[in-house]
Amino acid sequence: MKIKSAEFYISNSRADKCPDGNLPEFAFIGRSNVGKSSLINMLTGRKGLAMTSSTPGKTMLINHFIINGEWYLVDLPGYGYAKRSKKDTEILGRIIKYYVTERRQLTCLFVLIDSRLAPQKIDIEFITMLGEEGVPFGIIFTKADKSSASKVAQNVKTFCQKLKESWEELPPYFVTSSENGRGGDEVLCYIEEVIKTINENKKID
Repeated sequence: MKIKSAEFYISNSRADKCPDGNLPEFAFIGRSNVGKSSLINMLTGRKGLAMTSSTPGKTMLINHFIINGEWYLVDLPGYGYAKRSKKDTEILGRIIKYYVTERRQLTCLFVLIDSRLAPQKIDIEFITMLGEEGVPFGIIFTKADKSSASKVAQNVKTFCQKLKESWEELPPYFVTSSENGRGGDEVLCYIEEVIKTINENKKID
């Protein structure tokens, strides 16, 4: 997929106020400081489209970007930031849970995982929730340039083995680097294939 246009569309603090219509939405979520904004900027080729912050956990909004006039890229707030107040954590939890479980336009949720780390309990619990709720999702391992290739491969393998303890079939997953562009084409090709399938099914209906 070639991204010809990528524009900010709207921000919301409530999932029920997100755009109407039937455009498919591909949403991105992960723990705070996992490199989500940098990944979005890399995928779209628009430096600064998603604002990066030196303060983890700052974003508490659902941000929609319209891509090629055909689909939405959705930047969701990060989870698991320990320094948030209890009230903010509860509010954020409700926003995320409502969006991922109730948003009918959500086509695929990409869960971002830091490839430098061993499996984190909070990520496993979040993915388990997605499975229980029947949310379609994929996994994107980020920051692959920050460790050796062998270390990244081992961490990805360990994470997948952890998932296999509970999952019969693994979701699609990608290994990426916002610094050198690794994995970007694979993610966009996957999105393109999903959209193609949706359009073909519409023709059949």
